[in-house]
Amino acid sequence: MTASMVSVCTSASKAATRGTGPARAAGSFAYPSFASYVRARQPVLLRTARSLTANPSDAEDLLQTALTKTYVAWDRIEDHRALDGYVRRALLNTRTSQWRKRKVDEFACDELPEPDAAPAGDPAEQQALRDAMWRSIMRLPARQRAMVVLRYYEDLSEAQTAEVLGVSVGTVKSAVSRALGKLRDDPELTPVR
Repeated sequence: MTASMVSVCTSASKAATRGTGPARAAGSFAYPSFASYVRARQPVLLRTARSLTANPSDAEDLLQTALTKTYVAWDRIEDHRALDGYVRRALLNTRTSQWRKRKVDEFACDELPEPDAAPAGDPAEQQALRDAMWRSIMRLPARQRAMVVLRYYEDLSEAQTAEVLGVSVGTVKSAVSRALGKLRDDPELTPVR
């Protein structure tokens, strides 16, 4: 434990035993609800969480996890004077678990594992290709067009396409094959190849 954490923990426990905390001011140590406890004690508990981790965002996450554990156990905690201690213990246990679970997923190596990125084509050429392809598809007969769109644009399997159109799988296979043959022979798509 760090010195600052010890001082925060001991000062909070002394305040609780002396009865100077916000719950004592209300006349009782019992908090009427979990929400009232969190509203009253969150600043002190957040300081404790910040003493356990250097990053303020990690401290907030750590406190949130500890408060979740406290909420789950709320009905089992008989002495509400012990709530701060319960939350501090949950903070410490959670942080310790995080340290233990931490793995090193990165290893130094001589070569980068990522493949070289393929050079991106000209966006205007890519759009021209998409437009030419769509015009060619629109020239197909309606039934073949529907099957090509379902198979390749909607990414349905042959069986799913057959089910949607109410035809057999063999009909889908032969119609798609004929449609692809027409697209291969389309003069507008010839310069692309």
